[in-house]
Amino acid sequence: MINDATILVTGGTGSFGRRFIKMTLEEFNPRKIIIYSRDEMKQWEVAQAFENHRKLSFFQGDVRDKDRMRRAFNGVDYVIHAAALKIVPAAEYNPFEAIKTNVMGAMNVIDCAIDQNVRRVIALSTDKGCNPVNLYGATKLCSDKSFIAGNHYAGAQDTRFAVVRYGNVMGSRGSAIPFFISMAKKGEVPVTDERMTRFFLTLEDAVRMVWHALGDCIGGEIYVRKCPSMKIMDVVKTLAPKAAISTIGIRPGEKLHEQMIGPEDAMSTYEYDTYYKILPQIHGWANFDDSVRNGRPCADGFRYSSDTNPAWMSQETLLEWVKKEYDYDPLR
Repeated sequence: MINDATILVTGGTGSFGRRFIKMTLEEFNPRKIIIYSRDEMKQWEVAQAFENHRKLSFFQGDVRDKDRMRRAFNGVDYVIHAAALKIVPAAEYNPFEAIKTNVMGAMNVIDCAIDQNVRRVIALSTDKGCNPVNLYGATKLCSDKSFIAGNHYAGAQDTRFAVVRYGNVMGSRGSAIPFFISMAKKGEVPVTDERMTRFFLTLEDAVRMVWHALGDCIGGEIYVRKCPSMKIMDVVKTLAPKAAISTIGIRPGEKLHEQMIGPEDAMSTYEYDTYYKILPQIHGWANFDDSVRNGRPCADGFRYSSDTNPAWMSQETLLEWVKKEYDYDPLR
């Protein structure tokens, strides 16, 4: 599906975008990958990292700028929407900025994709968009709902929208793991609450879920990749066994445990071997056999939460991954 296609990635210089570019060039033969982002220095760094690969094209622009994005979407087959303002406390203190990028930016992506006859749009989302308690999560919930409804706006046109929802992506910029590693080197690690749990997903699994969504979606689905949980204290003990630990209290808008599927969505959620699929309850779309396929309906009241998750990552598995990805040994 990706072979000989033109793909545009908004926020393409971020952690997901870089890994998406690398894996897609290795496993497929796209016609072109367009990196759409604001930061010229990061675009230059990505170009250098990929040795000015002939299939990469760079387009400076902001998702808030609808005219610029409409031009960028011209001739594009697939859009991966990864651009967002993601830092929870920053969104609490700067709500208008988060809304402009995460909500209004999503609306611009939808309009431009329909205007330019893009075939498929996959929007990246977050566990914080499920039953949100913070501004960032609320903006992503609005974004998710907008992309789902975008399928109605597209009408009979072939443009279709779906969402991929993630937990904590291991190694992504600003995530817990690189933060704890940096704090471990300083000798003291701050922890907001020792009871906390989180989902953990590798960048590779995140990319593969997007690939799957591109080929599987008929429009309106939210894909949730199954992934293990970890107690935050097990993460700290693994990455910073020699560091002092200070408990600083929950930050504004932070949860003890994250959910990726709430009980309210259980009635339209189906389980597959490696993921769940939440189907939209509007327009009767949840009853389409083409969407359900071989999925198994989830029980009433089902929820997918980091504290009750049946799969848990061991400290040994995390340590092995960190040594490989960061060349970091906490005991060295």
